[in-house]
Amino acid sequence: MGKKGNPDKPKGRMSAYAFFVQSCRQEHKKQHPAESVVFAEFSKKCAERWKKMTDKEKKVFHDMADKDKERYNTEMEKYTPPKGEKKGKKRKRKDPDAPKRNLSPFFLFCNVKRAEVKKVHPNWGVGDVAKALGEQWKNVSAADKAKYEKEAAKEKIRYEKDMEAYKSKKAKSLKAEVSPPPVKKVVQMKKQETSSSEEEEEDSDESDVESSDEE
Repeated sequence: MGKKGNPDKPKGRMSAYAFFVQSCRQEHKKQHPAESVVFAEFSKKCAERWKKMTDKEKKVFHDMADKDKERYNTEMEKYTPPKGEKKGKKRKRKDPDAPKRNLSPFFLFCNVKRAEVKKVHPNWGVGDVAKALGEQWKNVSAADKAKYEKEAAKEKIRYEKDMEAYKSKKAKSLKAEVSPPPVKKVVQMKKQETSSSEEEEEDSDESDVESSDEE
């Protein structure tokens, strides 16, 4: 089964490491059926075990991942999205000249601590790292949080100033693109039209004179 919103959608494929962690959980349940699992501690132990395993020991999990990939691809080929299901919108291309967005206190904290978490858990995916950082943020002292909040306030001011300058510059460039042609060109065009009309009148007068002479 897939997401709760659409039970018919194929379940996402699993990685070799995900199969390994699943196996560790099942193993832990058999050995300690009444014991609850502490996510952070359990994940750390799994990562340590995975790191020490040989390629031969990991092969069984990689084979499982390959089979699951085939299963997922086959199911997705047969899967027809129901009517009304919204497709993911294409992301707009980011303007390279646009200022870098300001970060919240939590994201500033993540930028500082992310490398530490990855060093301890090198095989963790983005989701696992984010969860661990979220747990750490909950335990950060009020004094430390105040430091990140102060830095975030400075970042916000910087972003607003940069954004104002960026919008002003963009507005000027757009104005230059849609500006009317120079006045000189318009005057020249009018002069050309006047001279051509005068020439037509002269030709007309000459033809009238010629016709009267013939009469």
